[in-house]
Amino acid sequence: MINNKIELLAPGGDIDSIKAAIIAGADAVYCGLDKFNARNRATNICFDDLQGIIRLAHSHNCQVFLTLNIIFVDSEIPALITLLNKVVNTSIDGIIVQDFGLFYILSTYFNGLSIHASTQLTTHNDGQIAFLSKLQANRVNLSRELNIVEIRNLTTFAHRKNIATEVFVHGSYCICFSGICYMSSVHGGNSGNRGRCSQPCRDQYIQTSQGNHFPLNLKDNSAFTNLKELAEAGVDSLKIEGRIKKFHYVYTVVNAWRNQRNQLFNENTFSIDKSILYKVFNRDFSNDFLKGKITKDMFIDNPRDNSAIHLSKISGGISEKDIEKAKGDVYNERTEIIREVEKKIEAVSIAKEPITITISGEYGYPLKVSVNSFDKSFDLYSETNLSKVGKQALHRELLLTRFKTVNDTEYYLENLNVDDLSPCLFIPFKELTALKKNLIFILNNSKEFVDPIEVPVIQNTKNEILNPSLSVLLSSVDDLYLLNETSAIFYFQLPNKIKNNLTELIVIFDKNKDLIPWFPSILIGDDFHSAVELLLIIKPKKIVANNTGIAYEAFKMGIAWIAGPQLNCVNSYSLIALKENFNCSGAFISNELSKIQIKGIKKPDNFELYFSIYHPNILMTSRQCLIHQVTGCSKDAMDESCILQCEKSATITNLKNDTFYIQKSKGNYHTIFNDLNYLNTEIMNDIPTVFSSFFIDITTINTNTKIEWSKLDLINHFKKYINRENSSKEAIQQAIKPTSNIQYKKGI
Repeated sequence: MINNKIELLAPGGDIDSIKAAIIAGADAVYCGLDKFNARNRATNICFDDLQGIIRLAHSHNCQVFLTLNIIFVDSEIPALITLLNKVVNTSIDGIIVQDFGLFYILSTYFNGLSIHASTQLTTHNDGQIAFLSKLQANRVNLSRELNIVEIRNLTTFAHRKNIATEVFVHGSYCICFSGICYMSSVHGGNSGNRGRCSQPCRDQYIQTSQGNHFPLNLKDNSAFTNLKELAEAGVDSLKIEGRIKKFHYVYTVVNAWRNQRNQLFNENTFSIDKSILYKVFNRDFSNDFLKGKITKDMFIDNPRDNSAIHLSKISGGISEKDIEKAKGDVYNERTEIIREVEKKIEAVSIAKEPITITISGEYGYPLKVSVNSFDKSFDLYSETNLSKVGKQALHRELLLTRFKTVNDTEYYLENLNVDDLSPCLFIPFKELTALKKNLIFILNNSKEFVDPIEVPVIQNTKNEILNPSLSVLLSSVDDLYLLNETSAIFYFQLPNKIKNNLTELIVIFDKNKDLIPWFPSILIGDDFHSAVELLLIIKPKKIVANNTGIAYEAFKMGIAWIAGPQLNCVNSYSLIALKENFNCSGAFISNELSKIQIKGIKKPDNFELYFSIYHPNILMTSRQCLIHQVTGCSKDAMDESCILQCEKSATITNLKNDTFYIQKSKGNYHTIFNDLNYLNTEIMNDIPTVFSSFFIDITTINTNTKIEWSKLDLINHFKKYINRENSSKEAIQQAIKPTSNIQYKKGI
């Protein structure tokens, strides 16, 4: 059944863009404050502006969602809680969240706030939706890589869990699955999980053999002609990307989508004319992910604005002269759009509503508080009468202090009048507090005032020098002989395409009972359900899950599970969230953290922490083919056999001379690795009281890091290092080089 109440959700990177979204007809707008959100490059807004924005939006029947969609380190939690104590007394309509710790804090202490799961959680299977439901999310943003059938299936499942779904329908595509891209973090220290992505994927690279200079640059997403399919799939919200875009862009795109939606629901037809969308910034458009046809046509070898080139093409020529003329025409058109939208946004204001409070009373009578504003007028009275004895007599400065919290609402105290208050009168402070709460209750449209909440500080468990074990990740059956050659805890990396490898995987774990399954971060559709089937058949004692859907299924089955490194655990509250909600037995701490940030983490009782000290440094995973633009492929589009059978590799080098290694192995999506493997031989001495196990990944990936030893020797030397044998650290550094651990030094 078609969803004819589908929401139009617009971006707001600054005040003008938020105004533009509202007057263009958005049903909701998402925006961030000047800290703690995943678009640091946007102008963003201050908290004082937020209340005025909420007032303006609600007067236009538009909701406001606040983005707190980053991962938080422990030192930031007190400031975050201070902010939440202010936000909870606004009329905000939702909080967009990535961090498991923030999910826990919101659901435990601020359960009046609606929780939306960010795109950074790359939600793409049923189990992940069930996982987020248990964390009390009531909305999830689905991965941009999904096709319409996958979206329909997930939306149907989500609705059974009383969760709404939203889908990005316009704006920038990421080449990587969101939340598991570390390219910007490793190169420059700007973590995408902190809203600081420097977009190295859109950098210029040395020309590839296919003649491309921007081999990772995708066209923009546009599902403009797929609105009916999305509505029929039951999707609840159409989300437009663009919090770093300007107001004229936001207005134009939102207005176009609103007209498209109105035409579909009022006339049962829709437009295929996207010309208006080409008048503002674009990199050309593609809806191939949505169609489930992933082609090389999704790429464009230019990350800049495509508007003039598009106009030139449809006008009949693409010569330099044609393009120059088109640039002039685009400039003139865009200038006119800007002028028209400027007039519209100047006509609306986010200023808070001024309010006058008059306080009056005399001995033996109740204290009267009269409130007057443009849209509200009411009187409040104290329950007890004014007296001539008490701790502190009422006077203007005292009353101003007590009622100044009005300024944290959608109103501001313009005037406090006490001319009719007799002198030297007293009333219990609890009466003033009750009057203040009642006043704010009415101003906040009958929403109860919430007193500041003190979230308990997590205490450290007893610190003691641990005897950590060595954990080793294998990814090839050819390496399984190592289980009989040396002692360590061995994990086996499962592929993304589990369905077609299920029989072989069952045999592997049946023959190697102590081998621990390592589940990947991306498991879509049948591959997720096959992963669940694998769990049911092999019944492992323990698993590592980089996918929350598998984590949820393991929890349901009573299987011990460890949160993998791609779940981005970076604070103490995230560990508590996983343990208390899902009986998680341990977690890998993110390799994005610095030494100081790791030291701030306090682990729960009976919970083990893990850290990877050596691994090929995976920067991103993509559902797109990364070979097309580099060395080329005979196929124009990907099919199922590409994922199952293709095993190609290539390199790309940007103009800063940074080289990246593209790897496509059988049964897996395309990945990009850093040129240097990660090696950290400092952490065991720096932080000796935290980790139960140190981890190494001996997967063979051709990078610039060279290794002198065999895999068996590699394991044995790391065992010596874990056992603190003299000279082992130096031996490892000499045998494995060059390497990098820049994130451990810089952090997020």
